[in-house]
Amino acid sequence: MSSLLSFPNPVNEYAARLVAFFVVVLALAFQVTGNEYVLIFMAYGFLARTLTGPSLSPIGQVVTRALIPLLRIPNKPVAGPPKRFAQSIGLGFSIAALITFYLGGSIEITRYLIGVLGLFASIEAFLGFCTGCYVFSWLMKFGIIPESVCEECMIDYTEPDDNSDTV
Repeated sequence: MSSLLSFPNPVNEYAARLVAFFVVVLALAFQVTGNEYVLIFMAYGFLARTLTGPSLSPIGQVVTRALIPLLRIPNKPVAGPPKRFAQSIGLGFSIAALITFYLGGSIEITRYLIGVLGLFASIEAFLGFCTGCYVFSWLMKFGIIPESVCEECMIDYTEPDDNSDTV
């Protein structure tokens, strides 16, 4: 049971990019249809992936159990905590979109929120750059997120010493 409710570390980079692709598809579907069930499905997916990784996420299951093996996509392990942080940002955007949809009285704000979410998911899916992971690294650098959360995430921002004794 604990493995079902735990976030994986490491995470397959290619699986994360495929999940992001599906988020792009859902964001586009909402922009075209304005369908509330797309928003609910997106919010549930981000909640499930934030809490458990792919375990309780329908998209995560399709990607990890079907697409990755079917397409013979290799495993490219990356640190899990930054990906979890990125999923939580997506959760925040999708919950904000639900709130504005139901309580805001204006679908335009909802469309902007989903548009921003879709933009950042596109950057992850097509360019392989996880903006949430980048923010995570800066929050670690500034000490807002403690090093103990992700020791393998520590990035050395110093320049290499030119006078080193390495050959």
